[in-house]
Amino acid sequence: MAAYHPPKIASHEITPESLFMSRRAFMGAAAGSLLLTSSAGAIAADLKASPSPFKVGEPLTPEKDVTNYNNFYEFGMGKGDPAANSGDFKPSPWTIKVDGMVAKPKEFGLDELMAMPLEERTYRMRCVEAWSMVIPWIGFPLAGLLDKVEPLGSAKYVAFETVVRPEQMPGQSGYFQPLAWPYVEGLRLDEARHPLTILSVGLYGKTLPNQNGAPVRLVVPWKYGFKGIKSIVKITLTEKEPPTTWNRSAPNEYGFYANVNPAVDHPRWSQATENRIGEGGFFGGSRRNTLPFNGYAEEVAGLYAGMDLVKNF
Repeated sequence: MAAYHPPKIASHEITPESLFMSRRAFMGAAAGSLLLTSSAGAIAADLKASPSPFKVGEPLTPEKDVTNYNNFYEFGMGKGDPAANSGDFKPSPWTIKVDGMVAKPKEFGLDELMAMPLEERTYRMRCVEAWSMVIPWIGFPLAGLLDKVEPLGSAKYVAFETVVRPEQMPGQSGYFQPLAWPYVEGLRLDEARHPLTILSVGLYGKTLPNQNGAPVRLVVPWKYGFKGIKSIVKITLTEKEPPTTWNRSAPNEYGFYANVNPAVDHPRWSQATENRIGEGGFFGGSRRNTLPFNGYAEEVAGLYAGMDLVKNF
């Protein structure tokens, strides 16, 4: 895997103080004085992050599409349901419990999460439904959080769990439930610690909207989007492969790894091409070839050396 070297910041790239200080508080009362700008990097009142080298040479998907066309079944099954139905969701106060096979289990408050070194990272996002986006996430490497709890040598996997709040998440209430709650996901420990894997707290220079997984979600850009679990409340390190929601719901359609692979079709549709949202008007798109590992093969293919990527989908 090639080494990454963040570029230096030139004086003319620094946001003027008057503009910076007028930006909205990033997480309100929960984050206190933490602020963001929409410049190349994430900047806090007491923390300045270098612009991230993780970028793609492709146009960004319009913000209106990213925040209005997405899957978050806890708020409904339609693409517009999360934006329409998440107004009552309260992302603050918030904590994430990190436990399991670690030396120092801990519960992290939102202010501590926001104090991590934030970066803006532009990643491709590929949904298993064969549509894609390019999103400027703001977040920090998951490895940095794991380091704080000191994983034990016996830990091999990382399990994630989403909040359950049927009173605020209408998709979790009612007689018909499309999935078993809480939503759960998992990664191998080496995947979780990979430099591309982040916990995101924002996009487009702003805090995450409720419909996009506020206040903290997982982003693993070489995997299908359903691996990016949202509104995380618990992270557990384990020795055994943890269950995942879509694999548990339809094991013949959704595997544990869920690496983007144009050669492995979904049982009901081809994965050879994808529809890039936003390139043909509002919710429109343009068709393009799907890239192995979503275009990140050079960085991550080594994680799966010797594996049968057809059987281990």
